[in-house]
Amino acid sequence: MKELLVVSGKGGTGKTTIAAALAVLTQDKVIADCDVDAADLWLVLHPASIRKDAFRGLDKAIVDRNKCIGCGLCFEVCRFDAVGFEGQIAVINRDSCEGCGVCFRCCPQKAIEMKENIAGHVMESQTKYGYMVHAQLGVGEENSGRLVAEVRKRAREAAERLDARCVIIDGPPGIGCPVISAVTGVDMALVVTEPTVAGRHDLERILDLLSHFKVPAVVCVNKSDLDEGRSLEIAQYCASRCVEVVGEIPFDEDVPRTLAQGQALGTGQAAREMRRVADRVHSLMAI
Repeated sequence: MKELLVVSGKGGTGKTTIAAALAVLTQDKVIADCDVDAADLWLVLHPASIRKDAFRGLDKAIVDRNKCIGCGLCFEVCRFDAVGFEGQIAVINRDSCEGCGVCFRCCPQKAIEMKENIAGHVMESQTKYGYMVHAQLGVGEENSGRLVAEVRKRAREAAERLDARCVIIDGPPGIGCPVISAVTGVDMALVVTEPTVAGRHDLERILDLLSHFKVPAVVCVNKSDLDEGRSLEIAQYCASRCVEVVGEIPFDEDVPRTLAQGQALGTGQAAREMRRVADRVHSLMAI
């Protein structure tokens, strides 16, 4: 069983659209949406929920009103402005609390406890394209990468259980902790970029990250015909790093029209190029 990660150095490149197309075009796979901060793969794959479990983040502070004497020490030591007052009694804003526990340790009256915090949910679902593992992060909750790791773990378990040949992962954008959690240990990363200054800059950053973790990478340039000169620059840069460009997908109005209809893959020029990208990736990964 192999893992293919679809990733981008920045948001808005079309990463999820391409991940959805790969989910349609790949046989015997499990789908994992690890972009838990903005999970939207479900919008085009229409999963039917099978299982939903709570995901527990860092414990958060809560004040026992019967013990608090309003000394204000918790207010002084909190670095996240999470402590306020109702009259003389301290209160914790759970949306601002980072779970560091400093107030808990400093309170002279032992009036502060660290309580379990449900930070989101992990879901396993069935789509018409295959089994899917995805997650929903709670409003204002921080994604440290632990939720990404949990989604990947469950996707691997599902792939083994279903005897699937691969896991297709829609990864988070950027190069932060959630991306590192998604990157480590995968067999190949398909990097989606675009022919812009920001796209080129962030392509360099994500390729550096993948190189650091020794993950083989290939590149797909989305909306490549919007600036053909910059697309050529990207191709030359990738060649200088011995990274293959497996496809250049043109801008195609059929794509947003298809997505608006709740479908993952259309019939236009972009969809035809996406099929060539999928064939090349399948060949390189032997899946």
